[in-house]
Amino acid sequence: MAVKSKANQSQGMLMFTLTANQQMFAIGTLKVREIVPYLPTTQIPYSHHHVVGTVAIRELNVPVIDMPAAIGFRPIQPEEYSSCFLIVTDCLRTVVAFMVRSIEKIIDCDWRNIEPSPPTAGNNVFVTGITRYEEQIVQMLDVELLLSKIYPLSESARIPILTDVQREKLKALNILLVDDSTIARRQLANALDSINIPYQICTNGDEALHCMRECAKQGQGIDLLVSDIEMPGLDGYELAFETQSDPELRHAYIILHTSLSSEICVNRANQVGAHEALEKFNAGDLIKAMLRGADSIAKEKEPLID
Repeated sequence: MAVKSKANQSQGMLMFTLTANQQMFAIGTLKVREIVPYLPTTQIPYSHHHVVGTVAIRELNVPVIDMPAAIGFRPIQPEEYSSCFLIVTDCLRTVVAFMVRSIEKIIDCDWRNIEPSPPTAGNNVFVTGITRYEEQIVQMLDVELLLSKIYPLSESARIPILTDVQREKLKALNILLVDDSTIARRQLANALDSINIPYQICTNGDEALHCMRECAKQGQGIDLLVSDIEMPGLDGYELAFETQSDPELRHAYIILHTSLSSEICVNRANQVGAHEALEKFNAGDLIKAMLRGADSIAKEKEPLID
């Protein structure tokens, strides 16, 4: 009989429209702090051209991003603002408000039923997954990619600095990176490429679990698993639980990362057997966690002294 995971298999999905033809888009509700009707904005000199200004929400000055314009659609015109809504999100350690044309509804959503964006869509597409609701196609937006275009990471955040000893510790390990977001995969890969650390990479949890089992069969089991939490199909919590439940895989040091700023994510990660949970993306924090994993693995391999 299959063991039921302790992790939640579903999360809410907030659906909204960005275009006049009512095409449906969505983001996971864990990223959403609140939804408010449009509020008049204060313009910011020299801000990104998709940032229409800032609003004061609960004592925070929150930048407002024209979401349709940011992903390539016609910008929302000033005369339309009053009928729009602001989705206030907490993602990548940044609180921002996305202006959308309408809010449809919040529904329960099993991420196992969300199909990854097709590879033919390209590397810079803002859609991370596709599902259906009442015969309508709903596109899950890659908020991380969108924000990275408006607020690029600094060079210091992208490239960590390692000593030769630290680098050799990591180079000796089999590392697997897992993320459904194009930009997140690129950031993870760039961080390790910049310090000459080899790795494998997967785009979702199901692919990662298959990869780990194949590596174990070949006697080259994964030592460090670095996975996103929110993914279509098998999410990060599920992947961590399945890894810990498999005697052939459970030696892996598991680092989960998320765009959400919440202690809840850390608690859930610990419940399903992950060793660490990080807010993404900070290359320095990630490498420090991986080094802690390398030290932990080395200690387990030390011979016992009577």
